Amino acid sequence: MVQSSLTELEAVLVIARRGKFRSAALELGVSTTALSNAVAKLERTLGVRLFNRTTRSVSLTEAGQQFVAQIAPAMQNIHDAMDAARSQQSKPSGTLRINTFPTAAREIFSSLIIPFLRAYPQVHVDIVTEGRLVDIVAGGYDLGVRRADLVPADMIALPLGDRRRNVVVATPRYLEMRGTPMIPQDLAEHSCLRVRLPNGAIHRWPFEKDGQSIDIDVQGAITLDEASLARTAVLASVGLALAMESDVRDDIEAGLLVRVLEDWTPPLSPLSLYYPSRRNPTAAFKAFIDFARRRSGGDDTPRPPVGPEAPAADVQPL
Repeated sequence: MVQSSLTELEAVLVIARRGKFRSAALELGVSTTALSNAVAKLERTLGVRLFNRTTRSVSLTEAGQQFVAQIAPAMQNIHDAMDAARSQQSKPSGTLRINTFPTAAREIFSSLIIPFLRAYPQVHVDIVTEGRLVDIVAGGYDLGVRRADLVPADMIALPLGDRRRNVVVATPRYLEMRGTPMIPQDLAEHSCLRVRLPNGAIHRWPFEKDGQSIDIDVQGAITLDEASLARTAVLASVGLALAMESDVRDDIEAGLLVRVLEDWTPPLSPLSLYYPSRRNPTAAFKAFIDFARRRSGGDDTPRPPVGPEAPAADVQPL
């Protein structure tokens, strides 16, 4: 009975934070129907309605606002107590939730996540990829991975250190048919794979050389927002693609793709693993941080404030 009640209380808090049953259900790892039934059961027990529900949105009623304000501190105390108990585990176990953007997830998956899981098989890693910046504390995440210049100032950051850069690639067949661009402006004469950002805008390809920066609004036959489709299209000689080097490195080494405009694609800002200060980190959390630190050779450092010129979201959707 106590477990059921705690589950229902947690459900109310997550729905209130997320503003949608579907998003809350995904975070809690349950179906939307199960979540709705849990809240309905709690409302029947309390004899009041906690949420106003429409087909488009969910909002707290006045009674719901008062209820959330009163139970939130108590639930936080419960979570703190559970974290303190887990921190005494001799063997790391449980779930780590990581929020990142798709490109970063692919960059760290083989180099960090898979080796960690091999070393600590009792830990479960839950990775959520989003093309927008999120508050990892409010979202219930343990850790985040973003470009170093986008890490919030109040977070502890661990530089991951891997070299990163964009590359413009095409197949040898495409370049034989259409020629090789020598400067970014030459792309106007080429078919390029256009990329749609999470906010719906079309990504302008960024270039820089000798202090000169230029963004090109490329044109082509296809617009995509998924990396595997872009790789398939470029390998089919549909056109040129702008991709993360790590995503196509094997294709380049195999001779399937050729880099062009190399002198116009300088290194990018490195990635950082970041997290809030925690009083009682779990054994799994401590193990992951130690593992990442050993592999990167970096130190945990506070981050400088994100300046007004920093983008509101990562613009590396592929």
